[in-house]
Amino acid sequence: QVQLVESGGGLVQAGGSLRLTCACSGRLFSGYVVGWFRQAPGKERELSAAITWAGGTTYYTNSVKGRFTISRDNAKNTVYLQMNSLKPEDTAVYYCASGFNKGWYSTNYSYWGQGTQVTVSS
Repeated sequence: QVQLVESGGGLVQAGGSLRLTCACSGRLFSGYVVGWFRQAPGKERELSAAITWAGGTTYYTNSVKGRFTISRDNAKNTVYLQMNSLKPEDTAVYYCASGFNKGWYSTNYSYWGQGTQVTVSS
């Protein structure tokens, strides 16, 4: 069983930065991928970034490329999302999720955290 706990959300002005942390308990197998999803009010949940647990291969959706960086620390069982140059449209609840890797969008993300709110003011 894998449990995920997010932290690091908050209120920041446009142009600012935040770093989200996803602490993973339980065993993350080498074939797993960890993704950061976000959901804004009235919008569908979207995958913003993801990383393979073993090799560290990364994925970013176009709207965050060049601004967000996902990384992992295998020894600490932790995944980070560094968010720079934040925009009001980045406002959302951010969730980390994990599952056995079958492709960024084909993976069955079986394990989810409770989410952390990110609010970017203009």
